[in-house]
Amino acid sequence: MQLITNPTMARWLWLSVLVVMLDQATKWLAATMLDPYHPLPLVPLLNLTLMYNEGAAFSFLAGAGGWQRWFFACFAIVMSVVLVIWLLRLGPREHLMAAALSLVIGGAVGNLVDRVLTGRVVDFIDLYVGDRHWPAFNGADSAITLGVVLLLLGNLREGRRGQDNNVT
Repeated sequence: MQLITNPTMARWLWLSVLVVMLDQATKWLAATMLDPYHPLPLVPLLNLTLMYNEGAAFSFLAGAGGWQRWFFACFAIVMSVVLVIWLLRLGPREHLMAAALSLVIGGAVGNLVDRVLTGRVVDFIDLYVGDRHWPAFNGADSAITLGVVLLLLGNLREGRRGQDNNVT
């Protein structure tokens, strides 16, 4: 079995690199310009609030004693490798899927950098309605979310095409 069937899809990794660069730059700005846990209101429903997450999404396992740092780092590495292989196996016209996978890879690597270097991920985007706040997140999380949405849309589109082709 050949792991890489379309090496030209590697050109999409520029998007992953861009996501990592923007993510790390915005985290650096947040860490140097914001006081931890003190909201800076930007517009209604949006604050910048510097927070640190030692766990995964929504601070899952944040207080687990430290082992989670390397667990989540290893998980991010394995998933990134799997996603790169998937990307390199896409067909030449699967641009939506390539963009989606590249966004997820970039987001995973962006948070991986934080986790490996400091043991925690910098979060600073604070969305809220009234006194209810969504868990803080960052650019890498946004890229992952957008990538997953695009993956779902791509799969829905492919499913519809398959159904249309089966109708006689």
